[in-house]
Amino acid sequence: MLSPDEVRARYERVRSEVGPRVTVVAATKYVSVEEMAVLLDAGVEVVGENRAQDLEAKHAEYGDAFHWHFIGHLQSNKVKVVNRICELVHSLDSRSAAERLEIPALIQVNLSGEASKSGVRPEEIRGYLGAGVRGLSTMPPFAEDPEQSRPWFARLRSLAAEHDLPELSMGTTQDYRVAAEEGATFVRVGSVLFRD
Repeated sequence: MLSPDEVRARYERVRSEVGPRVTVVAATKYVSVEEMAVLLDAGVEVVGENRAQDLEAKHAEYGDAFHWHFIGHLQSNKVKVVNRICELVHSLDSRSAAERLEIPALIQVNLSGEASKSGVRPEEIRGYLGAGVRGLSTMPPFAEDPEQSRPWFARLRSLAAEHDLPELSMGTTQDYRVAAEEGATFVRVGSVLFRD
């Protein structure tokens, strides 16, 4: 983990690159409870956690010092924890979780059809629409060149417009600039913020 000053500089650089309408979510899957203090000192405001048990442990230590988002696969038996702590879920993709969810959510869409990725098929989106759904999210296939992600991001933007959904969570460390150009309202970045 870098120093708070180094993390702050990187955080501010990412924020300037994506612009003021995009929320930078620090993905904390590989950040320990202790290391979260560095993010706090660096001025990071929104964190995204992948696992409910890690979310609970980190929230127990830092409480409302951060805005908490859930960005991992949401199992219906973990919804209670997420409801209590988070203000947004980026990864809704099961009906059982949708029925239990009490906070706003983004539907995770598997645009590439990769079996290794979670998410609903584009034609299933309508069945998930409801009062708490604000938008869509996706993870394109891994590519060395960020430009290869652009068609996937453009497709998600088109689907969101088709369903009148304002929020788009797309883009990670490798391709967040392209995602912002294609209309992302949230980017989820990790190593670009706090790893050498």
